[in-house]
Amino acid sequence: MKTNKTIYDRACNVLTGGVSRNTIFRDPHPYYVSTAKGSYITDVEGVERIDFANNMASLIHGHSHPAIVDAVTNQLQNGTAFTMGTEAEVDFAELIIKRSGTFERMRFVNSGTEAIMTMIKTSRVYTNKPKIAKAEGAYHGTYDYAEMSQTSNPNNWGDISNPNTNPVVEGTPKGAIDDVIIFPYNDIERTINILDQHANEIACVLIDPVPHRIGLFPATNEFVEAIYNWTRKNNAILVFDEVVTYRVNYAGAQENYTVKPDLTALGKIIGGGFPIGALAGRSEIMEVLDPRGKILRHPHSGTFSANPISTTAGRVAMELFDEAAVSSLNALTMKARQQIEESIKIADVPVSITGEGSMFRLHFQSNAPTTYREAYQNKGTKDLMNKLIDYLFLKENIIMINTCACMFATTLTQKEVDRLSEAFLNGFKLIKPKLDQLLIY
Repeated sequence: MKTNKTIYDRACNVLTGGVSRNTIFRDPHPYYVSTAKGSYITDVEGVERIDFANNMASLIHGHSHPAIVDAVTNQLQNGTAFTMGTEAEVDFAELIIKRSGTFERMRFVNSGTEAIMTMIKTSRVYTNKPKIAKAEGAYHGTYDYAEMSQTSNPNNWGDISNPNTNPVVEGTPKGAIDDVIIFPYNDIERTINILDQHANEIACVLIDPVPHRIGLFPATNEFVEAIYNWTRKNNAILVFDEVVTYRVNYAGAQENYTVKPDLTALGKIIGGGFPIGALAGRSEIMEVLDPRGKILRHPHSGTFSANPISTTAGRVAMELFDEAAVSSLNALTMKARQQIEESIKIADVPVSITGEGSMFRLHFQSNAPTTYREAYQNKGTKDLMNKLIDYLFLKENIIMINTCACMFATTLTQKEVDRLSEAFLNGFKLIKPKLDQLLIY
């Protein structure tokens, strides 16, 4: 009989650490999927769980949506990847550009990380400047430059007025470290002062408008406006990472701001459950990728970029995620937040919630954090958070992201929301003694 442990034992003989992505690892072993439908996943031992993680925010319609399955099945019969173009790519690009308004041209790639990487390289080519600026604590994938300081901690983050640039991976070249400028999110005065010190070298300022790792709270309009104005004055580009946040509104989180980015990176939900990324924005900037130019300034390809499986699945997913669906999902998510807040009150625990649109995150502190350093979790807090997440997974059959975050899908209903808030209430009661003790010390 297959069990999660026996599969993991096999995995350890062929996969480093038994996994291909560390996010699925849990002690003593990961759990393995047998089937998934809608918002429910059944593992190989027959345990059914409600999925509030949706593969790290990538499944906006849950698992195995019939319309997406049918569309992909039809395409599979006609081929999956070619050294030629497909109309599926064009159809999808037309849909996204029409949906987003400010997008003029785009390119498809294979992941959010690749979209960010291409966006940064495009910015360098267009401005002829080498450096980028990004927020302390922000996650933008695994490109050397984009991942700087995403794991900064009190031992290395330095003065808030001039945060250190800290690599995530040992052995990262010093040149990469030196070419990334770190600023404190939502702090206008300090950020502008930092940018001014490197004005002649910065190609782009990279912003996630609702950064999950920083704390899942939105950038203020004033902050985005200030950076936008700075980029206009200093021959730099304002670029948004909407790989996660494109779900916030019909045309992404950028709908919330009076100014718009020059370039935007997309991914996750636009793949309909398949690997994808995209780069979109102003045509004059995107032109550096154009093979028709006299000088090809940024050669760009990718064996599986714009493959018809991902673009077909993505097109159907985004057609289904219309304005009514976005509004309905955001309303259900807000209802969930309200019910969890009620569970917090009943359990009398110091927990707060941040989020936007169809996503939210819990913090073990009474007042919701507004900065990365406020949201930072020490080892004791992380251990207790993991205890809560493990309890929800193992005892309440609830799947969440390991930051104690939820990313909703349209397949969720009030029934699942009720289960979630009840599960949290039980979990809060379980950890309350240790949480109270943690805060005392």
